[in-house]
Parts: sequence; C-alpha cells; structure tokens
Amino acid sequence: MCSIIGYKGKQSAAPILVDSLKKMEYRGYDSVGVAMINEGGMLVRKGTGKVLEVNKNLNISGMSGMIGIGHTRWATHGGVTDSNAHPHSACNKSIAVVHNGIIENYKELKKELTEAGHVFTSETDSEVIAHLLEVHLAKGIKDALIATCKRLQGTYGFVAVFQDGTIAGARYEEPLIIGVANDGYFISSDVLGFLQYTDKAIFLDNCDIAIIDSKKMEIFNFDGTPVARPITQVAWELGEIDKGKYAHYTLKEINDQRLTVAHAAQQDEAVMGKFCEILKNAGSVYITGSGTSYHSALLFKHMLARFAKIRAETVMSSEAHDGLASVDDGSVIIAISQSGETADVLESVKVSKKQGAKILGIVNVTTSSLARISDAFLSTNCGPEIGVAATKSFTGQLALAYAVTDRLTEGKLRAGEAAEFVAAIEKVISTSQPVIEKMAADMKDVNDIYLLGRSIHYPIALEGALKLKELSYVHAEGVAAGELKHGPLALMEKNTLVILLAPHDATYNDSISNAHEIKARGATVIGISNIKDDIYDHWIEIPHLDQEAFYPIVEVIPLQMLSYYLALAKNADPDYPRNLAKSVTVK
Repeated sequence: MCSIIGYKGKQSAAPILVDSLKKMEYRGYDSVGVAMINEGGMLVRKGTGKVLEVNKNLNISGMSGMIGIGHTRWATHGGVTDSNAHPHSACNKSIAVVHNGIIENYKELKKELTEAGHVFTSETDSEVIAHLLEVHLAKGIKDALIATCKRLQGTYGFVAVFQDGTIAGARYEEPLIIGVANDGYFISSDVLGFLQYTDKAIFLDNCDIAIIDSKKMEIFNFDGTPVARPITQVAWELGEIDKGKYAHYTLKEINDQRLTVAHAAQQDEAVMGKFCEILKNAGSVYITGSGTSYHSALLFKHMLARFAKIRAETVMSSEAHDGLASVDDGSVIIAISQSGETADVLESVKVSKKQGAKILGIVNVTTSSLARISDAFLSTNCGPEIGVAATKSFTGQLALAYAVTDRLTEGKLRAGEAAEFVAAIEKVISTSQPVIEKMAADMKDVNDIYLLGRSIHYPIALEGALKLKELSYVHAEGVAAGELKHGPLALMEKNTLVILLAPHDATYNDSISNAHEIKARGATVIGISNIKDDIYDHWIEIPHLDQEAFYPIVEVIPLQMLSYYLALAKNADPDYPRNLAKSVTVK
C-alpha cells in the first residue's frame, strides 16, 4: 500500500526521490519522508500530508547527496503523525528504513529490542526493521539483512540506506523492483517510481535481497545464496502518466476509455488461444477478485453461463479460505487484479495452485506477481491507472470478459476491437458530461443513494455504488432489483434517491415496474437507459445496442462521471480518496 523508493547514482538524489514519490502517491498519501546520505552523514526529513505539501514545508528536494530513500505512507499501525512517517532510523542514526507491508510479530520484537536497550520513536511496526539491522550490523550488511529477514513474520518489501552509502532491499510477499539506469540504480515498490529515468527493470522474486554498494549490485536469497534475475524492458509509454489537459487523473482515465476498451480486445492470438483452451478444458471454474475486480468477476460469470454454457463460481478473494475449499487439480481459477499485487488475490491463487489448480490471470500490469504466477494471463492494455478509484481498468476487464466469451463461442458476441460498445462509450463520454455535472451539483447534499439493477446490470449497480462511496463519501448501496420487495423497499420514502439501470433488454419491463413501486413511496428516480420514460425524474441517455450483453460496459460510464463530479461538488479530491490506496498489498 505504501510507496518506497531508493536511489544511488551520480545525480542529486532528493529531487529524483520527490518526483518518484509524486508518481507513486496513489499507493499512500498520509505522510512523506526522505533519508539522505551526504559526506558520511544521514539526514531525515518527514511529515504528514501529500508530497507537494510536505516538500514545500520541509524543502525535501533541496537536501544534498546522491544516495537516499523515500516513502509515502498509507497508515496501518499507528496514527497519521510526523513520528510515524517513514523513514525510520535506529538508535545510532546510521541506518534508515522504508517499508511496505505488515510485520505481524512486531510487538514481540519491539519488546525484545526495548529490553535490550533500544529506544523506539514511533508506534509503527516498521521501526523494528531498522533496530534489527542495527543489532546485526557488526556482522556486515549482508549478514545483517539475512538475519533481520529471518526474524520478521508477515509481509514486507523494505529498502534500507546505510551510513557508508550502501542501499539494500528485501522482499517477502510484497513487490520490490530494481531500476537499472546508465548512471545508477533504483529500488522501488512500483516501476512508476523510476520509469521516467529508465525502462530497464529487475523484478525481485520472493525471499530475494539486493545490495548496491560503491562497487557492485548483488542479489541473493534469504540463505545467502547468490541468484540471477533477468533485466526486463518495461513497455509503458511515459506520456500516459501525465494528466494532460485534465484537472484530475480520474477524469482523464474516464475519458481514456474511448480508446482503452478497444485496446483490451487487442490480444495476441496465441496467448488468447492458450487462455481459452485452459478454460475450456476445466473441470470446474472459479473467478476471484477484490473490490472492482470482483464486480468484473460477477459479469464474467454471467457471460460464461449465458453464451459459453460454462458454469463458474465467483469468490471474493478475501473469502477464499472457504470459497475455494473445493478446488482440486481439475479446477481453473480466473484471478482478476488491476495491479496484479492485491494481497488477497495472490493468497487465493497460491492456495489454489498448491491444490493443483491452473491459474488464469487478468491484469493491467504485465510484470506483476499475478502475471508471473499464472499459467496464462491476459492484459487489459489500459496503461497506467493513477486515480485510486478504478475506471478504465474496470471497463478493460469487462472488454476482456467479452473477448474471451466471444472466442469460446466462435464469434457469437462479435466482441473484437471494433465491437459496437466502443462507439457507444465514445458517444456517452462525448455527450453526457455536462448533464451529469449539473446533476451532481444538485445532488451534493444527498446522504444515501440506492442503485438498482437486474441480471447483468446488478454487478454495475454494485460498481456504481462503490465508485460513489470511494470518490464522494456518500453512502451508496447496490441492490438486486428483483429483491426490492424482500427488504430494500422499506428504505424508500420521500427524499430517497434511486439510480435505476434500465436499458431496453430482457430486464426492462420488470425494472420499470420497480421504478413505479419506488416512485409510489415518494423516492426520486434517475434512469440510465436508451429509452426515456415518464417515471424518471432525471434521465441519463445511453445509446441503443444490438447486443444486449454489452450494456453493462456502457452504463457504468455515467456512474463513473457522476461519482467524479459529485466528489468535486463536495470538495473532495477524486484522485486521492481519504483512507484508501490504489494497490492493496496488505491483508
């Protein structure tokens, strides 16, 4: 969840670290800090707030030296305070550490270290890493790192800087990547941390430790055995990271969907063939994901059942312990994750793999842990998604669900890059924004919103509710419209706001009946449909689609826009929602 970065090279390190932290801020933005080595001394500056704010207050980018580490925090242990911000130093101030993950046995370690005379200055679990390194440093940096890693329980990717100018990193169940530049090295939790400076990356494996000193870089495992890891060229275009003409990344990424849904359908034939062959031969199929990716899983399940006649079960990755208990060597797990680093998804995949299941991944980051562990994977081809709330990655996942189903049914859906939903999304984005922006302004004092959908529209109701919660901090609930009379109707009264997903398909008549039931109780109804109806107080028009199965990927766009503009109306930052982070790498 946190972003970590280290740099050792021939350029001034502080401006590079600050720039890198800005690009990774979506991973956490509670606090910021940097530790620099200059002329044999160590200087740490850190504080609460976002990168620009803390840098302005503390002049972090003005720190001297060509070696340093940096961090942005998403708080897990300890409040959002200056003292809990990273980097953390040990007692003699010769070591500083930045950490992403959770040290599960930190209380026992802290007690042991405190009894040995160590003084702690934070409430975090991370600080024990610095003190353990200090305890073992007399053996040398390599042995100190090995001994420290062997004491830690939990998950971690950490980078340490030592007073002699050495930087080092270690990982266990959290990502850590080395950037290889012409004039130095980076160690980061994300390729975006160094992509502006080099596209050459070394992806450390689990239980890897890397040391970069004045002479060389070496990589070894927790037993001290040297290991070789290949250099990978990262393919993303740098221009996609910039907001361009848009005020926020989230708005840019909503608009990007004009192109990205078509990109998702552009898959290598051999890769798509392998993916579908594994799926077709499965004895049982499970689809897992978290948050937005779970909503994609729900729609994928509908597509496989309706068109390919493949029965699949959907499992929230956080519930995989029971949900995947019946997995065996005939099972196939389709794991969906934008980052490919989601902790619960990776855990469910690893457990399933041990039980003999084959893994099919759907990711946006092709170099991620999920991509590497999968028997076959497909990429949504969306490019970097910086806004914390998923937008273009969600529609990319849906486009892939259509494309896979289309392949399995030998073209029944016609879901290639020129599918009719591509033009429909372009039309919605081009024509709906002014109407939705005004609607959001009128809704800014609403506290509760209910979204209703039937069949394939129910996962979109859930996704729309999630977007409203994430971006505008409004209580929003996705409701299966057919279940309205089984409880939710009791909530309908005057001033209740309901958004109804009702395109003209097989669900239309029943959905309109629900609208009448809601309206009779005094509620306000916003309809998202290709057909206007007098029952709607407000209508958001979407285009007619010949293939009814494509309506979900189109109708979610207005919900993304509404969430964005409602956030602005409520003076919330849509790119950095409170208490959230983009890549959930801790459980």
